[in-house]
Amino acid sequence: MATWTIDPSHSEITFKVRHLMISTVKGNFGTFDATLEGDESNDFADAKVTFSADVTSISTGNEQRDGHLKSPDFFAAEEYPKLSFVSTGLEKAGDKKYKLHGDLTIRATTKPVTLDVEYTGSMVDFYGNTKAGFDIKGSINRLEYGLSWNAVTEAGGIVVSEDVKLELDVQMSKN
Repeated sequence: MATWTIDPSHSEITFKVRHLMISTVKGNFGTFDATLEGDESNDFADAKVTFSADVTSISTGNEQRDGHLKSPDFFAAEEYPKLSFVSTGLEKAGDKKYKLHGDLTIRATTKPVTLDVEYTGSMVDFYGNTKAGFDIKGSINRLEYGLSWNAVTEAGGIVVSEDVKLELDVQMSKN
């Protein structure tokens, strides 16, 4: 079994949430770390995964909104500077497709989540390093993690959706 680490320059950790229930705000975490223990010869069917992201690295392209997301209304970044994921199991869901089960911790609240994973293949790069790619998708209810701020417009519309879509495009490097 090999150990793999995330290649941050070729990976993207993003999320999407509905604003006013009519448009989507996208964001990402710029600082993150991940480790995978597994074997590419069996398409990583035995993989164990750990992941963490620095909450202060959150970016939506709007400084005021980013500050609000780091505040106690959402992530409380000063008190809870990281979010984390630890896998608890992996099940095959098709050719190079898996359901990755694990525990996601945000603001000291840990909940089980299941993520859809597609193993996109392995390749040796220009420098002789073995790389593996994964597309990962899922969703969480932000209220379950204490990200509970919301407001209602004068017309009765909800400002921020409870559902947050997660999209991770990941390249791992074999150590």
